[in-house]
Amino acid sequence: MKIISIQNNLGIPKYKQIILSIEKAIDEGHLKKEERLPSINKVCLEFSLSRDTVLQAYEELKKRGIIYAILGKGYYIKSTEVSIKQRIFLLFEELNIFKEDLYNSFLENIGKDVQVDIFFHHFNLQVFQKLINDSNGNYTKYIIMPTNLIGAAAIIETLPVNDVYILDQTNPELNSFPAVYQNHKKDIYEGLVKGKSRLNKYEKLIMIFPGFREPLGMKIGFENFCSNFEFNFEIITEFKNREINKGEVYVIPSDRDLVRVIEKANLQDLKLGSDFGIISYNETPLKKIVANGITTISTNFEAMGKILAQMILKGKKEQIENKSALIIRNSL
Repeated sequence: MKIISIQNNLGIPKYKQIILSIEKAIDEGHLKKEERLPSINKVCLEFSLSRDTVLQAYEELKKRGIIYAILGKGYYIKSTEVSIKQRIFLLFEELNIFKEDLYNSFLENIGKDVQVDIFFHHFNLQVFQKLINDSNGNYTKYIIMPTNLIGAAAIIETLPVNDVYILDQTNPELNSFPAVYQNHKKDIYEGLVKGKSRLNKYEKLIMIFPGFREPLGMKIGFENFCSNFEFNFEIITEFKNREINKGEVYVIPSDRDLVRVIEKANLQDLKLGSDFGIISYNETPLKKIVANGITTISTNFEAMGKILAQMILKGKKEQIENKSALIIRNSL
């Protein structure tokens, strides 16, 4: 009990005094890894505190990864890294080059006293649920990319409501959570509008939309643009075994399909930007030089990471729509 010191009228909440006492004991070597902390009941009796006060202190230390609990036995020291003030659970769907930009930007802006653990659900609801269930209660903040997984909202709602942030895609079921997100329906529509003067020289717009990973808003925005401006259009789920016709423009969310279309065009000896066109989704450095430049519609992933970090550091609870832009290159 000597490791904990509580003083009245100190101006510091008593749960924070418990935390500071344990941090000091660890720093001074009085508490080492795997040592057991005084039980909640003992601390309550010694200092005439409520159970909730002591539990709040222990749970915060648990979220930061400093202590852990064994059911029926108590709390133990897990880590002596007391400088870590926040421990963040970051759940991506997958890692690609533009999500890597987002991740690196977030790390750069979140600060040095923060530990970020990254996980991937690979668009699998069972993996998504297991990762969230296993992490629940062990982090100070939870950043979730739910993508278009059906049933994701109910799983997210099991997490501490004040500690959750939604990233990249959101939906009406998640409106109660702060978010930094893309408005795919609006982004693709406005991007195509900005490129309309170039699109007018083509005869048909074709979107390759497998529909498994891609946000539905992309498809809706594309359909709305083509209908409103009376463009001949088609939506296909895959590009395999297809010939490219002159006068077609391909709108391509997936980089795998982008490669297939360029390879096919080379086999057919078609010139990109004159015989046919391409608009790719999501900017990457390679698209600046591949095939003399690929036109893209893309959000700024570095800005998204920075905005998210600032929200967490400042405790903001907002829903922020990240900006998107059309970057015109030789493929259109």
